[in-house]
Amino acid sequence: MDNGFLGSILEKMNISNDSEKLDKLNSFYELLVEKNKVMNLTAITDYNEACIKHFADSLALIPYFDVSQCKTVADLGTGAGFPGVPLAIFFPEVQFTLIDSVNKKLLFIEESCSSLGIENVRVLHGRAEDISHGEFRQGFDLAVSRAVSNLSVLSELILGMVKKGGMFVSYKSAQSDDEIKSSSKAVELMGGRIEKVIDFTIPDTELERKFVLIKKVKDTPKRFPRKAGTPLKSPLG
Repeated sequence: MDNGFLGSILEKMNISNDSEKLDKLNSFYELLVEKNKVMNLTAITDYNEACIKHFADSLALIPYFDVSQCKTVADLGTGAGFPGVPLAIFFPEVQFTLIDSVNKKLLFIEESCSSLGIENVRVLHGRAEDISHGEFRQGFDLAVSRAVSNLSVLSELILGMVKKGGMFVSYKSAQSDDEIKSSSKAVELMGGRIEKVIDFTIPDTELERKFVLIKKVKDTPKRFPRKAGTPLKSPLG
């Protein structure tokens, strides 16, 4: 598989890359498409579309946030491994923990990373509400999520995992302004503060996206997150 298409997109995004990283991304794509024949992992199977909507979108954070300064990163609601696996390929010195409630997806990630020699990824199966109260309480320098949940819900689920002084970056659609504004109360209750909202477009496409950068400025109160299912049913704020 030719690296030219993906390499060109990343270069236009000012993301330095090399053939080893691109080869691993392409190999991960092949494993994803093959497994998708027997398991529902992704609706995106066209190569060019996957390069844009999975790989370039996952890696778009790089020009705006220095992931290399983090030791530990959590990816909540990783699904088939996005953005966690592409970021792990580009930052092999950082430890990534990919979290999801669907174990078969995590098994796919684990098997794929083993096959591709990606040694800095571990998977964690469970509900975020439970994980946030366990051994990973305020344990990560950075948390990321491309999950589709409302930002108020995501903030409650994930900010309890972030160290004081750490960051939560939510990947959001271009049409999420109202959602971001309405999340401010939940972010504050969880010990966070919205530092910056970044608008970006994947080059040569019409894919417009946002990053919401939330700084963890205070410890999360012990009562949060609430019991499993409550954040979704009754969002904070």
